[in-house]
Amino acid sequence: MTIAPPPAPFLHLVVGYDGSPPAIRALDAAVLLLQGRTGRLDVVYVTHLSGVVVEAPVAPPEMEPGFDEIEQELRGQAAGQLRDSGAAWGFVRRVGNITVELSAMATDISDANPGEFVMIVVGSSSSPIHRVAGSVAVGLGRHPHVPLLIVP
Repeated sequence: MTIAPPPAPFLHLVVGYDGSPPAIRALDAAVLLLQGRTGRLDVVYVTHLSGVVVEAPVAPPEMEPGFDEIEQELRGQAAGQLRDSGAAWGFVRRVGNITVELSAMATDISDANPGEFVMIVVGSSSSPIHRVAGSVAVGLGRHPHVPLLIVP
């Protein structure tokens, strides 16, 4: 008697994306993970504001158009990168601390869809300053709420 394996759960990948080479590699890796599976990619750009701006009651008006332009550029870049992948995907912009926002989005998806397998995918940083101050990948790895894939 042959027993068929249970179907793989829906795979929901939250990909941190800022257009950098590590982010591009992370998005490519996410596409590979989805091949042959049912799932979705959420490409997430987090607008990181400085501490001074975060403490202000509202962001200065002159900053918002710049973030909108960056968002549109990154959305277009991601669309080009995903064009031939066949993957279901969306693009989301969030505001705040990158690590916190990626974790919150993944946790929200996981809580809302208990049958889905949710994972964060980010690129590793090669910046020398991140060896001292830490990177998004390191921050996510310290307190993981969902599985994390760090792409070299």
